[in-house]
Amino acid sequence: MNLSDSLNLGCACKTLDAMRLRRELERNPGLSGLGAGLQDSHPHLFANTTVFIDAGTCDTLARAVAAIERVAALPGYQAEALAHAPAIAQHNLGPLGVFMGYDFHLGEHGPRLIEINTNAGGAFLNAALARAHRSCCAAMDEALKLGPQAPDLDASFSGMFRAEWRLQRGDATWRTVLIVDDAPQAQYLAPEFAMARAWFRAQGLLAEVADPGELVWRDGALWHPALPADHPVDLVYNRLTDFDLSEPGHAALRQAYEAGAVVLTPHPRAHALLAHKRNLIALSDPDRLAQWGANEADRALLQQVVPLTETVTADQAEALWTRRRQLFFKPGSGYGGKAAYRGDKLTRRVWDEILANGSYVAQALVPPSERLVTVDGEEKHLKMDLRAYTYQGQIQLLAARLYAGQTTNFRTPSGGFSPVAVLPA
Repeated sequence: MNLSDSLNLGCACKTLDAMRLRRELERNPGLSGLGAGLQDSHPHLFANTTVFIDAGTCDTLARAVAAIERVAALPGYQAEALAHAPAIAQHNLGPLGVFMGYDFHLGEHGPRLIEINTNAGGAFLNAALARAHRSCCAAMDEALKLGPQAPDLDASFSGMFRAEWRLQRGDATWRTVLIVDDAPQAQYLAPEFAMARAWFRAQGLLAEVADPGELVWRDGALWHPALPADHPVDLVYNRLTDFDLSEPGHAALRQAYEAGAVVLTPHPRAHALLAHKRNLIALSDPDRLAQWGANEADRALLQQVVPLTETVTADQAEALWTRRRQLFFKPGSGYGGKAAYRGDKLTRRVWDEILANGSYVAQALVPPSERLVTVDGEEKHLKMDLRAYTYQGQIQLLAARLYAGQTTNFRTPSGGFSPVAVLPA
């Protein structure tokens, strides 16, 4: 067992500085009271412990993300992914997609990719959290020296959004931005929308949080009533889980995007190329990757990191049912662990629903590793996963999620988001 494993499994120190977290959450004007409010409304959003990984694991994560995005740029891979995607995913307007989220479990032989998300939530929250933990030991003291600092993350996030703008608009002036989700004030991560709005305003932009039903497509531009009458919507930071914008209430946004009248990030193409679960089938198949021209090093790395994934079909039903205890089942366009099942928890009724759905994939089960925490004065182990927030194939921020149950959630005492400390080699 290496030092990071020893600390995760044997150290229950509480490293969160609650007052510092409150200051970090309220760094920008207009966020006064946000930190205190979260303690009441979201009691299990933040864990009070740090998750440790070693430098080798961090390097593998970074190399895996870069390899996946190199593979995703291959013409053969794109042709395969887009052949099964809706028409709107064929649009390529330039932007790549902000805050890609790569989720990993730490398996016996290193990190294993569980899924990829195009609208990964929590980046602004985790940026604040990463700056609000204090040292509890010499190892933690060394790790904190490598952690993210406020100016670094602000510059990274700003550069990312401005790169998205330039990829579609070049040197045009960027004035307005909307953070868009269905009924945004009712979303669990609504406080992060407020943080994003304040952050954009600090960048000198006119920023609002909006429901897509409030948008109006008129005269070749996208409009929102909260913006000045002569200022159309320039960029949309997209938090919708309607990945192809097919729902009727998203018609205005869809029309503006298809016309190239708004910079939408992330967008349907990014989801089709990276986040749809069927892509895990190709990413775990070195022979298929070789046919598309992936280099030997990338193929070997992805074979190590991406668990074998296969399509759930009726003709394979009995074989998959027999092997179900070694598999995890996910819907192709799923997100947030919704309608995802461990095979050993399946009932015949749910199995019939999976077969009827027609979009499920079966992924080789990689049990999550664990983190020791203190709950009401008693020590217990919670499951954990790692999330890498990335842009252009590079990691910007690492975070962990601690939980109990089949999938990640924010209902577990002493669970929630946790910062990741990388121990020096």
